[in-house]
Amino acid sequence: MQLKLEIKEQIESTETNTTLGVQPYKTQLLKWIGNKQRFAHEIISFFPKRFGTYHEPFLGSGAVLGVLSPNKAEAADSFNPLISIWQALKKDPEIVKNWYRERWLEAQDGEKVEQYEKIKARYNQGANAADFLYLTRAAYGGVIRFRKADGYMSTPCGAHKPIHFGTFGRRVDEWTQRVRGTEFFHREYAESLERAREGDVVYCDPPYSHSQAILYGAQSFDQDDLFDCIEKAKARGVFVALSLDGSKKSGDTDCAYDFPPSLFEREVAVNCGRSMLKRFQMEGQTLEGEVVTDRLLLTH
Repeated sequence: MQLKLEIKEQIESTETNTTLGVQPYKTQLLKWIGNKQRFAHEIISFFPKRFGTYHEPFLGSGAVLGVLSPNKAEAADSFNPLISIWQALKKDPEIVKNWYRERWLEAQDGEKVEQYEKIKARYNQGANAADFLYLTRAAYGGVIRFRKADGYMSTPCGAHKPIHFGTFGRRVDEWTQRVRGTEFFHREYAESLERAREGDVVYCDPPYSHSQAILYGAQSFDQDDLFDCIEKAKARGVFVALSLDGSKKSGDTDCAYDFPPSLFEREVAVNCGRSMLKRFQMEGQTLEGEVVTDRLLLTH
């Protein structure tokens, strides 16, 4: 009996995080197409109840991270202007507030689209976190689109009015608390998956080959390399959850992937609603038929 108690204590000592008590959280920091925040709580419900370090190799807008609010996590992205926002948030949230406030006020000093284009042009002259932060809030539908040849951001100004800097500042305060247990890194996804150890959880939300090839510089992304990294992590006892596009056009178009047999033990369909990307591509039409379903694939 004593031995069983000691083993139980050893196991519990490695369990840093829990999904118990996790509640939906809808307040977004960045406006970002493909954001999983509306159904992040559903995704998290398939994680183990208790686990070690949480890893998110494709951070993006941090939707699942923000809802989970883990005690210990490593979050990463290969896109430096983006991850620099998160690193600044962790180091000194006032910096992030100032970045947004300055550009929000700059955008008021003239015609809306013209000012947006000035900020976008400045970003394209020298990619930086401060301008990129404002652009994520002001671009059409949170669509972050780059040209493959030179990384030029080409998304036009959105019809909406970006939130006031005071409102954004309050969001920064909330998110600072939600990511207090997270360390942020600029690195490729393979390194993040390599760092995961037995008992850890990794959530992967990579660019979708069937619907997001124009976004985030994702044109050269190789799904097969990702599957190989996941297979190695699974062999070490890591729990991996992977979001992939499952169907488009209300289920009429299946998005097939050729991943290794027995790599995933379970698959769950997650209804993502109507496609904002398709709406952007078709000039803002209301698209009742363009419903997207994600596949949530689980290694255990």
